[in-house]
Amino acid sequence: MLEACHERVQRTLALLARLRAHVRQHGADEDARQAARDVLRYFDIAAPLHHEDEELHVFPLLRAQASSDVQTLVQQLQQDHLAMTADWAAARVPLLALADATAALFTPGDDAALDRFAQRYADHIAAEEGTAYPAALALLAPATLAAMGQEMAARRGAR
Repeated sequence: MLEACHERVQRTLALLARLRAHVRQHGADEDARQAARDVLRYFDIAAPLHHEDEELHVFPLLRAQASSDVQTLVQQLQQDHLAMTADWAAARVPLLALADATAALFTPGDDAALDRFAQRYADHIAAEEGTAYPAALALLAPATLAAMGQEMAARRGAR
């Protein structure tokens, strides 16, 4: 489930990249405003749930049982979550302005905030999928993994 969330993050970041190119070429038309709303919705709702999943299920396990290298990585990943929250706060401002039709273009400062947000997410996902998730899988029994997935789905209202 966590890797599926990463796929959605990557799709939404790709949408953000297409949105930025579209705005440079066509301005803030209705397609751009709708894409901005879609990006906002994902990172306002789904992404925080994903971080909560990791903080509740993956990171405690790794802090308690993984190698010291992985424990150090977990500390960095938790710091990333805090930084990503701050990055999102900055990145959502120009997206809200675009979605609300109060801005027609992204400024250089907006572009820098959007770049920082997208890059931190990409680096974070690479570290999790390359090291943290494999380490967690090695420590989890299949029944425990299934229970984690069910709990994550239940928090999202799935049955």
